[in-house]
Order: sequence, then C-alpha cells, then structure tokens
Amino acid sequence: MNFDLTEEQQILRDMVREFAVKELEPRTAEIDRDSAFPLDLFQRMAALGLMGIPWPEEYGGAGADVLSYAMTVEEISRVCGSTGLSLAAHTSLGTYPIFTHGTEAQKKKYVPRLASGETFGSFGLTEPNAGSDAGGTQTTARKTDQGWVLNGSKIFITNANQATVFIVTAKTDFKAKRSRGISAFILERGMPGFSTQKGDEKLGTRGSDWGELVMEDVEVPEENLVGGLHQGFKVFMDTLDGGRISIGAMALGIAQGALDKASEYAKTRRQFGKPIGAHQAVAFQIADMAMEIEASRHLIYHSARLKDAHRPFSKESAMGKLYASETAMRAADLAIQIHGGYGYLKDFPVERYLRDAQLTTIGEGTSEIQRLVISRQVLGRLS
Repeated sequence: MNFDLTEEQQILRDMVREFAVKELEPRTAEIDRDSAFPLDLFQRMAALGLMGIPWPEEYGGAGADVLSYAMTVEEISRVCGSTGLSLAAHTSLGTYPIFTHGTEAQKKKYVPRLASGETFGSFGLTEPNAGSDAGGTQTTARKTDQGWVLNGSKIFITNANQATVFIVTAKTDFKAKRSRGISAFILERGMPGFSTQKGDEKLGTRGSDWGELVMEDVEVPEENLVGGLHQGFKVFMDTLDGGRISIGAMALGIAQGALDKASEYAKTRRQFGKPIGAHQAVAFQIADMAMEIEASRHLIYHSARLKDAHRPFSKESAMGKLYASETAMRAADLAIQIHGGYGYLKDFPVERYLRDAQLTTIGEGTSEIQRLVISRQVLGRLS
C-alpha cells in the first residue's frame, strides 16, 4: 500500500494551509469571542473551490477525493474549529445526502448551488427527544394529494441560520416500528411554516452557527422526498458514516493545532535556566501528543481512502472519529498544562482548542455511540 499523497493532494493541502494561516488564523480570536460566523471567509473559501471538494465538476464541485476533503477540514480546523465544523456540516451533511441518495433532478437543482458556495447546506436529524436514539424521530410527515405536510422541530443544527437548503427526517409510516417508518426530505428556506431560530450560547465552536428548525404545517412537494419512501434511516446512517470522517478530521486538526502551539511554547518558554521542552516531563508530554495525533491521522486517512475505493468503511470511520476526538481532548488539555497559567488565559489559543475539541466527542454520534458501532461490527448483534 502506498500512503504517499498525490501531487494534486499535496498542492491542495498546501493551498488550504496557506489560506488558514494567512487569512483565517488572524480572525480566530475575534470569531470565538463574538460568536461571529465569518461569512466573508466562507465566500473566500468558495472562491478557492473548498465548498464542494468531493463533488464532480459536472455538478459544480472540484472533482477531488474524500481524502482531499478530509485534509481540507483538518487544515482549517488546525487554526479554527468553528470554521472547520461549518465546512464539514455543509459538505458531509448538507450536500452528501442529496448527491448520493437524490434523484438526478434533485442533484442538478441543488448540488451546484451547494458546491459553489452560493448557499449553505444543513442537516436536521437531532430532536429534543431523539439524539443518540435517532430512530425515535417525532417529526411527522403526512401524505397529501400534493406531497407532504411536515410538523416538528430539530435542535443543535449546524448552519441552521445560514443555510437555505436543508435535509430533514420525519416519520412517514406511523404504524412501522421506529426507524422503519422514517423518510428524508429537502426543505428550502422561505417555505411557508418553516423557520429557524438561533441556538443558545455554546461552550466552544462559537463561530459555527447553530440553531433550531421549526416546521409548522410545511407543505413539501413529492419531488423533495430523498432516497425513497421510508428509507430515511438508511439515508442518515450512511450520511453519518461519512460525516464521521470529517468530524474526525476536524478533531485531528484541533489536536495538531494544540501540539503546534505547545511545541512553540516549549521551545521558547524558559524555566530553571533552559527551555521547558528540555525538561523530560514536558518533552514526554509532547511525545505522547505527537504519537496519538499520528495514529489518529492514519485512522482518518485510512477511512477516507476506503470510502474513495467504495469499500466498507463504517467501522473504520467510527474508530477514526472516536480516537481522534479523544486525542484532541487529551492534546488540548496537555497544551494548556504545558502553557501553565498562561494556558488558562484567553490571550492564548490553547484554551479555545480544548473548548472546541469537546464538540468532536459529541457531534456525529457521541464517543459512546462510536463504541457501540465498533463493537457491533466486531461482535455482531448479540441480543
């Protein structure tokens, strides 16, 4: 197996890294402090082709692979977890279901707008009473002569107030048991009865927009049904498998950013007459961070390569997301410890890395759900 990046992948990675360092990083403290969604930076990312990396050129995308997309999320998150999260949600959650499970008419109508960055995409799955238990969806879709009427709400939805195209799940067969009666629909901002509300203030990823989707007798045409009637659970499980690669890449970027800052500080901060990195206690912490980050990178890149090869990757993406997210938490925590009292101040970015990292252990399935996915793949269903 050849793990070298292609020339095209290296060029893309270097371009994204340059953008992140020169244009994004100077704004990250402001984005976090003000909970400010950086629309102008996303417009710049759209001009660079970063909003549609894995989609074919015929649909307005860059025609690159999943690994290139994962590296893009990693490099962006290396300096700003908020921006990495919104990009990941737009691509893996807001666009992927339409491109993969949509009809040709749906793909032609929506994907070019999403891939170009003309609009943001969003994915409505989580509800007040349906989080990890996604099969417990209570949003309803009732059949009419013209299509469907949706009622319900979704919470914790990334890009809720920025997106104009949404994928939402709703119960369509009220007699079917749980997940078997769920379908997926495309909603557009402006549909009568459909509204969004700003989310509460967050611990981290504060510059990534989130909120609630509210559906009150929203009339949705039949052609907006995605993936077939009662196939919504299959659609969103497949979507989440791929989304775990991107959230894992986000966690990987945060972890790498924490290591970068800790290493810089360990080289320049002097105590007891020498750089603190010369002290074994600190040097070993740096070594542990570097080792776990490299292992995370191999897991994430491996799952991306499997997806690119159209091979099963559900277990591997869960492993990558789980390990990278928990690595990000450990790396950010150690980065604060290495900075000492300064790490506890907002003047230094490492405290933000810790707050941003926490999201990666929750979004796209909690760490507990990842362990459930992995164990079922290893053991099978035992009950």
